[in-house]
Amino acid sequence: MTISLNFEQFECEQSEAPWVVLIHGLFGNLDNLAVLRRALQSHFNILAIDLPNHGESPWVETFTQLECVNALHDLLAQQSIDKCHVIGHSLGGKVAMQMALHFPQLVTSLVVLDIAPVTYPPSHQAVFAGLKKVDLSAIKSRKDADNVMQSEIKIAGVRQFLLKSLYQDTQSNWRWRFNVAGLEKDYAHISHFEVPKNQQYKGPVTFIKGGESNYITREHESVIGQLFPAANAKIVTGVGHWLHAEKPQVVNKLVLRALQQ
Repeated sequence: MTISLNFEQFECEQSEAPWVVLIHGLFGNLDNLAVLRRALQSHFNILAIDLPNHGESPWVETFTQLECVNALHDLLAQQSIDKCHVIGHSLGGKVAMQMALHFPQLVTSLVVLDIAPVTYPPSHQAVFAGLKKVDLSAIKSRKDADNVMQSEIKIAGVRQFLLKSLYQDTQSNWRWRFNVAGLEKDYAHISHFEVPKNQQYKGPVTFIKGGESNYITREHESVIGQLFPAANAKIVTGVGHWLHAEKPQVVNKLVLRALQQ
């Protein structure tokens, strides 16, 4: 079954400008990379997507990275985009890497924000616990939800990020835009990275790492080199996993330089 992804398209005034696809991370939506999108918009046409189980894209029975890739492939065909740069953060970076490995002919270049092509140990148990503690039928405001989540999710910035996806529907019922139960059920598919056999992406790849983040380490260099032989790395000092939110101007410049090389 084909998944019809929610997306927004931003066309550049320059004729024949190349396309860039932006892919957000876990629990996010297409607005998460809006600052980066605005920095690129004068040079590129932009396609920003909501992954399945996120934003306004459909909720699915089983979330896998390959399903995301196939859905993006279909969307590009529908929009008559036959070549594009692909940029992804965290889970979005995994989807971006899989896109380049499975459909290299569609990918001009790849920019990966603070994630490696590896399987990570579980690290979101507290987030799921905090989200499940929120009784959506009982809360009156985002502040109520924030108070409930505090016992499980200690970092205020993480709670504020999650709360961006809490909204009231047309009947004034509180809802999460992401599928909490589905994402928890399929978490193994999210943390996993299936390395395709005998496949490489030989085009230009830039990994941008947060200097305080441990999502990309020296141990990951060999698998990165194996899958992406033309890869290079940049480090943004003084930031963690949310590097594009913490130092947007630095990250924006690095991304623009990577796309124009």
